[in-house]
Amino acid sequence: MHTKNIITAGVDVSSANKALIMLHGRGAHAQDILSLADYLDVKDFALVAPQATNNTWYPYSFLAPPAQNEPWLSSALNIVKEAVAYLNNKGIANEQIYLLGFSQGACLTLEFAARNATKYGGIIAFTGGLIGDNIYPQNYAGNFAGTPVFIGSSNPDFHVPVERVYATTNILKNMGAVVTEEIYNNMGHTINEDELRHANVILRGLPAHQ
Repeated sequence: MHTKNIITAGVDVSSANKALIMLHGRGAHAQDILSLADYLDVKDFALVAPQATNNTWYPYSFLAPPAQNEPWLSSALNIVKEAVAYLNNKGIANEQIYLLGFSQGACLTLEFAARNATKYGGIIAFTGGLIGDNIYPQNYAGNFAGTPVFIGSSNPDFHVPVERVYATTNILKNMGAVVTEEIYNNMGHTINEDELRHANVILRGLPAHQ
């Protein structure tokens, strides 16, 4: 089970009006994903980055049957839930909370959001999809009420099949999210400049077409 270990940066949570929860990838650290803030328009955000125990949110591929990734998967989802509750307790409403993740962190971001759909500030997933050997709609509840979502990924990607990205987009749209999906040919398992541009559109609260 994950030990709660949340690294903070940016504006102090007690005085911030907006917050960004940042979820790192497999084998990485909270500080790694926090370094992405240098490329994001988050100067007025509190930044909150949970650290996975042993640097991994769950042991197997996100395409494994969910039971194989337990109890780590449920523990990871609970860590994100606790981060949201922490921000709520500091006076930051869900509408001002943004979620961002890369790779395994992107999968966790999307899975958490779909299981706890509500009006968030925005959701940004750099190379990820909903978790499981199949899509399990019975796990998903709520309505995103127009929450802007960006999902970017490579085709092909060694870890994330593009078909899962498409399926994820459809699920989120059906749950009331406004999804911008971008698939980049042969991008590799990384984050490109165009993805950062899309992320900043959401973080600035701009319409998706800008």
